This record gives sequence, structure tokens and C-alpha cells, in this order.
Amino acid sequence: MTRKPPPEHTADGRYVLIDGRRWRATDPDLPADAAARLRTHLMAARRAVGAALRAHDADAEQEARSRVQTAKVALGERGTPWWEQTDAERHARWTDGLAALDAGGGAPPPGLHPPAGLR
Repeated sequence: MTRKPPPEHTADGRYVLIDGRRWRATDPDLPADAAARLRTHLMAARRAVGAALRAHDADAEQEARSRVQTAKVALGERGTPWWEQTDAERHARWTDGLAALDAGGGAPPPGLHPPAGLR
């Protein structure tokens, strides 16, 4: 399997450019092992969203979307921008997100709640 090259970043490093769209970049201070675990959780949650949609299971979809949100916030791709957080806040963001996802729950810890439209 051929791997794609990493996406282009904006000059300030805060965003990646994919197909002409700008997306918030993953927190660059996130340790590689934590980032890998979060991406594993994210992809599993995305697969669960698809399965719930195919099964027409609204409760499972909501739970899976909550897990996607928790992973994206923990990665620094949603929520308070990582460049506006202190080092301690950034560390707490990914450790709290990992703790919630590792526990298997769909509900994020305080401060990592999904937007109202996903509740």
C-alpha cells in the first residue's frame, strides 16, 4: 500500500490544506503514541457512525458521534484552538480525552462535550 504524503500546512502551522480546504491541524505537541491511540479511537468511532446509519440506530449513531467529537477535541482539531491553550490545558485535553475513550464510554469528560446538534 502506498502512503500519501503528509498534507500541506499553512505558514503558521495551525491548519492543513486538503483539496483546497483548510482544516485545523492536530496539536503538534501531542505525543506520537497518544496521537496514534486517538486516531485509532477516531477511526473506530467513524466506522461505528457508518454502521449505526446503515442499521438506522439513532442511539448508536449519537454515541458514536460523541466518541468522534471526543477524539477530535483530544487531538486538538475541535474545541478551543490548541494555540490558545496553556501547556497544562493541552496536556489535560488529550489525557482526559484518552481516558474517556479508553474507558469505552461515549460521554466525554467535562469540557469535551459535543455541540448541541450532536447530542
